[in-house]
Amino acid sequence: MIRCIYIYFGMSGSLQELPSLPCLCASFRRASRSLTQVYEDAIRPSGLHSTQFTILQALDLTGEISQGRLGQILAMDSTTLTRTLRIMSRERWIVERRGKDRRERLISLSKAGRDLFEQALPLWEQAQTQLKSQVGEIRWREFLNLTREVTSLTAK
Repeated sequence: MIRCIYIYFGMSGSLQELPSLPCLCASFRRASRSLTQVYEDAIRPSGLHSTQFTILQALDLTGEISQGRLGQILAMDSTTLTRTLRIMSRERWIVERRGKDRRERLISLSKAGRDLFEQALPLWEQAQTQLKSQVGEIRWREFLNLTREVTSLTAK
């Protein structure tokens, strides 16, 4: 049986209705793409992408951390994280050093990374505030709890 997913666009070309997707993964990915675009648009003036901002934010919260632990916290695969960190290191936004085990890489914010994060933070906060006001405080907390729960249930 073949199933079609359709989206109805009205005369103005704007999205009128989104169909329910039967797959939790597809639904979360669709929501994630939509949210990512909101944040990308918000922080664009800083020159950062949302993934880079998220890493800077995580480093601001954790201080120095191993690349492996950072990947766990962000639920990012090693290849994607390594590629993004390489760019961030080249831009001098992060500082890397070897841990006790030569294979371990410890990462922290550089001065330039902290400055850039602080420059982008108000842009990000503005997007957060707008989304939170659209959703409402209670649902906002419920969404955050749901994403944390889903991540905990599915993380490797």
